[in-house]
Amino acid sequence: MTRKSWLIFAAMCIIWGIPYLLIRVAVRDVTPGTLVFARTAIGGLILLPLVLRAGGFGPVLRRWRPLIAFTVIEMAVPWWLLSDAETKLSSSMAGLLVAAVPLVGVLVARLFGSDDRVQAARLIGLLLGVAGVAMLVGLDLGDIHIPAVLEIAAVVVGYAVGPVILARRLADLPSIPVVSASLLLTAIGYVPFVVLSPPHNLPAEAIGSIVVLGTVCTALAFILFFALISSIGPARATVITYVNPAVAVLFGVTLLGEQFTLGMAVGFPLILAGSVLAARRAAQPKSAVAEPVSVAVID
Repeated sequence: MTRKSWLIFAAMCIIWGIPYLLIRVAVRDVTPGTLVFARTAIGGLILLPLVLRAGGFGPVLRRWRPLIAFTVIEMAVPWWLLSDAETKLSSSMAGLLVAAVPLVGVLVARLFGSDDRVQAARLIGLLLGVAGVAMLVGLDLGDIHIPAVLEIAAVVVGYAVGPVILARRLADLPSIPVVSASLLLTAIGYVPFVVLSPPHNLPAEAIGSIVVLGTVCTALAFILFFALISSIGPARATVITYVNPAVAVLFGVTLLGEQFTLGMAVGFPLILAGSVLAARRAAQPKSAVAEPVSVAVID
């Protein structure tokens, strides 16, 4: 990796690790629906100049069925569920639970007909990951809100299924127009939430959190993420998903004063180890053409 690639990689590890903290701060003063609207509207509009440079939305909108499916499954529903869950869960817990995405991604790939064999190491990884989630939730059962955990579980499934739609039906389209269209469609869908429950007298920290979510953690994040994929490939770029939860915990504990629990200490290493093992791909002959790797769009 070049120095530029390392810088982008490090930036992405942080940029997609801090949304959990920002969401937790924002939902103290705005509804989850309003937050999703503001974040996606800001991000989608910022990306518009790049969309125009790439030729506009024409080719993307002609694939409106998979575009809408991707938008709903990857952004519109998961981002509301995540925001709602963080009204009851700490940002640290939310970030660690989302770390299960690579585990679910392996299962989703199998359900969608991937020919990638499940070797013993990958099976062990899946079992370790499940044990990690059980420890994360079970050891802290008295301190967590079960419905919120179920919301995060739905988020994890959405984050695992969305990239499959992207890879199978939208992969030949320019990435930025696809993402910008999805963001703007989500924002349009959440306009009623703002109309019915408009925010009033927002404190500076809430405004700052929303602005950073939209500009840095959404618009800039996607620009950098696609640059990282172009530089080092999708398989190596997925490593950031193993670092993001640790960043979420670090910021949650140090900046919000959240408790670092026994469940986190035991569960996260198991989830991390399980994700690494489960996401390993079988070695292929040199003459074989590698199957494209879909990359989850995560906060």
